[in-house]
Amino acid sequence: MQDYPQEQKARRRGPFRAGERVQLTDSKNRRYTITLTADGYFQSRRGSFYHRDLIGKEEGTLLTTATGHKLLAFRPLISDYVLSMPRGATVIYPKDAGQIVHYADIFPGAQVVEAGLGSGALAISLLAAVGKEGHLTSVERRPEYADIARANVESWYGSANLPWEIKIGDLAEVLADLPPAQIDRVVLDMLAPWENIAAAARVLVPGGVFLAYVTTIPQLSRLTEELRISGEFTDPTSFEILLRPWHVEGLSIRPVHSMVAHTGFLLTARRLANESAGQLFNSEQLSAAVLPFCGADSDWEAELDRDFKNGKRIRKIRRAVARRADQEESGLSHPGENMEKLEAQLRREQKEKRCPSKQPE
Repeated sequence: MQDYPQEQKARRRGPFRAGERVQLTDSKNRRYTITLTADGYFQSRRGSFYHRDLIGKEEGTLLTTATGHKLLAFRPLISDYVLSMPRGATVIYPKDAGQIVHYADIFPGAQVVEAGLGSGALAISLLAAVGKEGHLTSVERRPEYADIARANVESWYGSANLPWEIKIGDLAEVLADLPPAQIDRVVLDMLAPWENIAAAARVLVPGGVFLAYVTTIPQLSRLTEELRISGEFTDPTSFEILLRPWHVEGLSIRPVHSMVAHTGFLLTARRLANESAGQLFNSEQLSAAVLPFCGADSDWEAELDRDFKNGKRIRKIRRAVARRADQEESGLSHPGENMEKLEAQLRREQKEKRCPSKQPE
């Protein structure tokens, strides 16, 4: 099994092959991401063709369909892939993922812990940054989300031997099992990251980076104040990234009417040396810390409970990633071993849900 840099180089060069992804762009700049199969057929309002007409062609081919429409074919970039892949949880947008890699200083060889894993979008970027000498531990509370994320990451990297481990459960428990001062970076995308400040401080090396991605002002407010109160970190820095594309055509140069505006806040802080912990802020600064926007802890738990109940949508996504895995392995469009295994797993889960096994008293 190859290391993933060599695997990626082989997968992302050469003619199109059955079982790999292709992104098509039509004359209206609409984009379609498909998996090529030997027996596949693509159909749209802007042109249709058999997949075999594209298999064997070079990347960057401009394909003319029988109706005279033109479709441009490229392999999708990582920014294209993460926005088109099946998702259980909302993905971290490329504009934020790039900043996370930069501001968390994810370097080759870094030991990184991330939580939650979600649909795996950020894990793809973190794995590219840590390199084959580093290691990424991804923590996710929901096993079905972890299955989707694993499939998305493996679909991008292929059969490469990734320096990656997924742990199912609570982040606090996972961090408690790690030795102290051995992790370089902790990256959190979760509802209540402040609950894990002490655990993160224990495993981070002095100077290590704590980075959190949160979506609301109450989360940002509470996390900032809790980091200050902990005394283990520098004063947090927080910001958001706004992405505004521009339309350029002749003398018509203007911002486009829609933009990717607020998606979330990024917050970073550095781990202090043990002998300096608790000395950065004086008592007056800490006593002035106010949490004006923070709801009760039960509010965050209610959000988690609401997310867990959306089982029908998650089953649909799990089937989508299993179907894609079969297409990538066989180069054919019909279901295969991955779909069969998933359907058997879903039947077991439904049976367990209807007739849960009795727990020992």
